[in-house]
Amino acid sequence: MGSDTVTAIPDGGSAVVAATAAAAGSGERQRAIVRSPGPLRRPRYRLSPLTLRILAINVVALGLLGGGFFYLGQYQQNLVYAQTEALKTQGQIFAAALGAGAVDVSAGGVDLLNLQKSREMMRRLVEPTHIRARLFDEHGTLVGDSRSLGIEGQSIQIAELPPPVQGNFFVRLAHTLYGIVFGHIPWSGNYAPYRESATPTAADYPEVGRAFQGILGTAVRRAPTGGGLIMTAAVPVQYYKQVLGVVLLSSGSSEIEDAVRAVRFSIAELFLLALGVTVLLSIYLAGTIVRPLRQLAAAAEQVRRGQGTGPAIPNFAARSDEIGDLSLALREMTETIRHRMNAIEHFAADVAHELKNPLTSLRSAVETALRVDDPEKRKRLWALVIDDANRLDRLITDISDASRLDAELSRDELSVVPLGSMLRALVALYRDMATPDSPFLVLDLPGSGVQDAALHVRGNEERLVRVFRNLLDNAISFSPPSGTITLRARRTGDIVRIAVEDEGPGIPEGKLNAVFDRFYSERPAGEDFGTHSGLGLAISKQIVEAHHGSIHAENRYDRDNRLHGARFIVDLPAELGGRG
Repeated sequence: MGSDTVTAIPDGGSAVVAATAAAAGSGERQRAIVRSPGPLRRPRYRLSPLTLRILAINVVALGLLGGGFFYLGQYQQNLVYAQTEALKTQGQIFAAALGAGAVDVSAGGVDLLNLQKSREMMRRLVEPTHIRARLFDEHGTLVGDSRSLGIEGQSIQIAELPPPVQGNFFVRLAHTLYGIVFGHIPWSGNYAPYRESATPTAADYPEVGRAFQGILGTAVRRAPTGGGLIMTAAVPVQYYKQVLGVVLLSSGSSEIEDAVRAVRFSIAELFLLALGVTVLLSIYLAGTIVRPLRQLAAAAEQVRRGQGTGPAIPNFAARSDEIGDLSLALREMTETIRHRMNAIEHFAADVAHELKNPLTSLRSAVETALRVDDPEKRKRLWALVIDDANRLDRLITDISDASRLDAELSRDELSVVPLGSMLRALVALYRDMATPDSPFLVLDLPGSGVQDAALHVRGNEERLVRVFRNLLDNAISFSPPSGTITLRARRTGDIVRIAVEDEGPGIPEGKLNAVFDRFYSERPAGEDFGTHSGLGLAISKQIVEAHHGSIHAENRYDRDNRLHGARFIVDLPAELGGRG
């Protein structure tokens, strides 16, 4: 006896298989086991990539919206315009006060500004404000400046320092970060730079020149340091329409910057609050999606590995969303797979059993024929061998058809099938093949061919022909000679019902459902053994259910409650376009 050699072959190892087969002639039996690699598994993440995507989408959308709110260009422009108008109003007040209380009228009728009074009045008017006031005389010379103390030549320049930032460490940190982020963002608008000479004159400020012509002038310039703005307003000092000088008021943008900073900080607080809520809601939303998906994936993995008798798919149907639909679909799919696996196991066992009988008979006949010398007995034995071979051929053909029927049905293209025309052609075919002892076929349809539209169904005509041929062949095999077989079709609502009735012995009690099992072998008396494989009705049921229909059997009784034959009923969904 040669030893068995087990050779492990990876996928694609056809060359190794060929070499193994070639070595079989050496007397050593070799068995090749093909090992398919397991599926690639993605690594488990603590934080799901789906959670990260949901977070990214929500946070980026919120960030873009918040970034848009942080851009306050129009708000800044409105504040600049409002402060410029306020400077103009204050300038008019200053000019009116100087024109009324700081003008000296000489004996010759010449009106002049009293510089001492003008400086004093300007200083008092400026004290409550944070603006800078300058006074130019009629020659355009600077004669007064609110930021200079003392007499000319001994004046002291006053410069305002920014107030220190108040608050705790986090407030100071926030202001520092604000300065870093927004300190480099230029003001919206095209502003000329502000320049101030050591000895400024009216010629340095175009708005002052317009004011000497009696026109109120304003200007906005970019500060030389700090990145802020300087707004100015020039108002003429008049005495009875005579321009005696010009008051120039100027102010920085610190108040505007403070207002914009306050608004941005308020937006930042709301943004951070919304960001926190968004992150929490995103994590919650991701959790409601990721957790059940992971549970479904784990259950599907158990099903794939075949762990346990039947791992349960979690039921999330109560969610009433796509996750619930997915769990329901997976549960139904798993249940279908289990049924099919069980059916395959039973089918394999039935096939082995059905093939073993003719093989056993065939082997016995051959072994006996080799030992028998009588020509007549040997002839009968060889006839038995031929019958067994034919039976094996029928069995293998029907088994092959039944095994690939599921795959073929899933690929079939459906169309509208006119059942009335199909049944007429089928009955005509059987009548042409009938013998004198064959049963008589009666076709019962609703009226003429005009009403055939009521019998339209959607399906595969070739498959449906096979169903009714199987039913007619079954009825013919059980019908008595010269009996009657009735093929009847009617439409009731959305169902087309087709019935095949015979006058045979009927179906044994308790076997009305078993007749559709594979290899069911309850045959009429006198029929040659092995003529039928027992798969015809099982195949018919498989085809009908693939068309979303149903098939069942029942016995027929006459008025005296005597068994009068069998009836097979097929219900198929009617084509919606047909007439009822």
